[in-house]
Amino acid sequence: MIEIRWHGRGGNGAFTAARLLGHAASIHEGKAAQAFPSFGPERRGAPVQGFTRIAEQTITDHSQVYQCDCVIVLDETLCDAADTTAGLKESGVYVINTARSAEELRADPRFSDIKNLFPIDATQIALDLLGAPIVNTVLLGAAVGAADLVKMESVEMAIDDMMGESLRGKNKTAARAAFEKVKEVRRNE
Repeated sequence: MIEIRWHGRGGNGAFTAARLLGHAASIHEGKAAQAFPSFGPERRGAPVQGFTRIAEQTITDHSQVYQCDCVIVLDETLCDAADTTAGLKESGVYVINTARSAEELRADPRFSDIKNLFPIDATQIALDLLGAPIVNTVLLGAAVGAADLVKMESVEMAIDDMMGESLRGKNKTAARAAFEKVKEVRRNE
C-alpha cells in the first residue's frame, strides 16, 4: 500500500488533490484507493491535511496516515507550523512548493536527511498557466512525476471527471508541466 499525506491551508485544495489522486487510482487504474481530509472547524487559511491511500487490494485501514511514502506540501510556510517531515519513510518522496533549490533546502536540518526531495515553484507555474496561485493540481502532477503514484494520463482523466469544463484544460496543462519538470529532474539525477 502507498500512503500519501498532503499539507495545505484551508481553501487551497489539498483535499481536492488527494481526491483527484484517489479517483485516478481507483477509477482509471482499477486499484483500491481512499482519500480523506483531517480538519475541524478551521477557517480558510488554517493548516489542514489530506490523505490518500492506494493499494492493489481492498484497503481496510481507515486511520490517519502516520508512515508516509510521499508527503506533499502546498504551502512552504506550513513547515514552520508543523513537522511536515514526520513519518516520512526513509525511501519516501517529499514534494514541496518553494522557490528554493534542493541544495538550499538541504542546508536546513529539517530537510537534510530526505533522500528524495523535490522542490518545485508550483506557485509560479500556477500563476503562469492558471492565472492564479492555486497549486493543488500543479503539486499533484509533481508528486506523480516524483513518486510514480499513478500514470499522468489517469490524473488528466480524473481532472476531466471531477472539474468543471472551464477548469479542465488549464489544470491538466499545469499538472502536466509540473510532472514533466520533476521527471526531468529525476532523469538528471
